[in-house]
Amino acid sequence: MEVFNIANKKTDLLINEQIKASNVLVIGPNGEQVGVKSLKDALTLASYANLDLVLMNPNGNPPVCKVMDYNKFRYEKNKKEKEALKRQKANMSETKEFRLSSVIDVGDFETKIKQVTKYLQKGDKIKITIRFKGRQMAHTELGQEVMERFAERLSDLADVTDKPNLDGRTMTMLLTPKK
Repeated sequence: MEVFNIANKKTDLLINEQIKASNVLVIGPNGEQVGVKSLKDALTLASYANLDLVLMNPNGNPPVCKVMDYNKFRYEKNKKEKEALKRQKANMSETKEFRLSSVIDVGDFETKIKQVTKYLQKGDKIKITIRFKGRQMAHTELGQEVMERFAERLSDLADVTDKPNLDGRTMTMLLTPKK
């Protein structure tokens, strides 16, 4: 005779005949304490209610069991976990960095716009940087114009969080996706 273990994960709880304790503290389907019962009585109680007897705390003295619909309990638990994971992912938006040049060509500019658009639609923040080399430092206004043009092209998808500011030889700007 082969015995199937329904509670295969470590997080799953033991139900009905899987429970090995002789006496258990029973909690009713509405949360009321029924009292300490023998396992046989508790299983009978659960079957009369057309529900399962679920071992909630095996370390208790006596172990605590609850009369409930186990499938519904697992479904709601999984639903809550998925919802929590969604919220966690929403809070974990990454910051992607893109480097431009103060003398960027039209084709390269359009390619960067397309790449940034994909990340903004995913919900990532974008950090735009321009590194000035040599004599380009004399014309930092060209870099600022490139950044402003970039922000203007993406104005329907993103808001400028940090305006273009020069720090040494590097100019940076931060874009965040619109909600």
